[in-house]
Amino acid sequence: MKIILITLGLISLALGIIGAFLPLLPTTPFVLLAGFLFARSSPKLNGWILNHKVFGKIIYDYQVDKSITLHAKIIAISMLWISILSSVFLILEGKIGVQMLLMAIATGVTIHILRFKTKA
Repeated sequence: MKIILITLGLISLALGIIGAFLPLLPTTPFVLLAGFLFARSSPKLNGWILNHKVFGKIIYDYQVDKSITLHAKIIAISMLWISILSSVFLILEGKIGVQMLLMAIATGVTIHILRFKTKA
């Protein structure tokens, strides 16, 4: 089970990193999932991600008190909607089904992020 959790954590982290550059993938939920999986499977990977200069503080706050800073929420939701809306209106023009699916996913991810406590 440990190897499965580590593998899923690495995949999630890779998707989060890719999501920083691709408009269709959100970064924050994948990175938080990676932190969650590493905390349950690998002390070494968990320590690495907690000390990461970009993701460490976000993961630590999430693991300790299930909170996300207001800044992280604003950045995550803004980037999510900028990428989704640009995809919907510029790339997927005329593909109503896919557009609606992306909008539904973006709405769900936004609600999920907003449900976390806001750390001051």
